[in-house]
Amino acid sequence: MKNQVFNISIILVGCLALLSMAALKSNMQDTWEAPAKYVKMKNPYTNSTDDEKIGRIMYAKHCKSCHGTKGKGDGKKAGSIDTPIGDFSDDSFKKQTDGSLYYKTIFGRDDMPSFEKKITDEEERWLIVNHIRSLGE
Repeated sequence: MKNQVFNISIILVGCLALLSMAALKSNMQDTWEAPAKYVKMKNPYTNSTDDEKIGRIMYAKHCKSCHGTKGKGDGKKAGSIDTPIGDFSDDSFKKQTDGSLYYKTIFGRDDMPSFEKKITDEEERWLIVNHIRSLGE
């Protein structure tokens, strides 16, 4: 009888430890900090009318399927993604620097793919950031 109680206790402690690690991992995924060098980066491209069109086209090609037309995280593929998709109108999004958005957009994480090899033109990268920023307004 004592062996059964001991075994059940060990199993319960193990389960609690696993649940704690899962909760910790979930909290870690909610916080996505860009490296300091990117946070401090300044966007070198102003958003002229032509630039706005390029940013919109690039967004439609690479981002819209997950993030949706208005950046609410409700694109066609959003339901099949495990990682929460951010809402570009959310205050926590708006507080991020352009450099942080650049980093997250280009390098990705988890279900957010890297676009480092797909979007190689530096100006286009920044124009997507400009367009994403405009969706949050």
